[in-house]
Amino acid sequence: MSSPAERYHKLCIKQSLSRIHTYPIACKELSFILRHAFPHSPKILQSLIFQDTLSAFRLLPKIQTQSAVSAVHLLLQSVEAALPKQKRNTAVTEFKQAIIAHKRRSKAPHLEKGSLQLPNDILVHIFSFLDMQSLVSVGQVCWSWNFAANDNHLWELQYVALYSSSAAKQQPTIPIEDRNNRLLKEPIDTRSVTDWKEAVKGAYTGALSKKLTTNRGYCGHCKTVVWLNNSNCPNVHCGRTSETQNIMPVTAFQVVEYLLDDSLSIISSSDSDSDSEGGAVPRLWAYPKHIRK
Repeated sequence: MSSPAERYHKLCIKQSLSRIHTYPIACKELSFILRHAFPHSPKILQSLIFQDTLSAFRLLPKIQTQSAVSAVHLLLQSVEAALPKQKRNTAVTEFKQAIIAHKRRSKAPHLEKGSLQLPNDILVHIFSFLDMQSLVSVGQVCWSWNFAANDNHLWELQYVALYSSSAAKQQPTIPIEDRNNRLLKEPIDTRSVTDWKEAVKGAYTGALSKKLTTNRGYCGHCKTVVWLNNSNCPNVHCGRTSETQNIMPVTAFQVVEYLLDDSLSIISSSDSDSDSEGGAVPRLWAYPKHIRK
């Protein structure tokens, strides 16, 4: 059995904090771990969590997004609730310095910002390597990134990723099961598509919505909790396609459970996939189309 510190390293929180589109997600997960796992963790794990908390605060000035500021305030609340006095004071000091530096950078001349802006075609090319959740996240950074992230060709790629190579043949990649438990609707006639983002949204069912709006999953092949990439494990599994991967979406509570006990409370597919097609709009789509900083 691996140690809590080894399992924490496998969560790759530190690496996610360094990327602008995953920084808010990583901060929120770190906040949850800090509040619910830190008091029950061995000292070596407490040290790792504390160091990543300080890193999260120090990285904030480089990430000029409102979602990052909101996530770091949530992290501060967990710091104040979970850390002992000395560590809490150190973390609060880092937070205050980060907020000041963030405000100074946000007031930098617009001309200087503009000089660093990448052309739209370059942004689109970069964004073509992102999974769906990350593509939605980068659209919140600034107006130019939002414009690039809504490029029609990018969402065509996302549609193809959902149905794999069989999308062009109009064949679903999984058997059609009952209405609530199947992952995808039957593919549409792609020859008539003009708005690929709407086509991707139309492919959703309750089960797929649940998987794609979950950031974490337990990979039965890797035997560990991983960041999900379009509901799949990002690691390379020789001889395994997305259809044969054994991925179970997990909640933040289950991540803490895995971290502390190397176990997961298994939720049945009927419980986890019970969302109906007529339910509330998934939070993956609950973003304005154009967002300015």
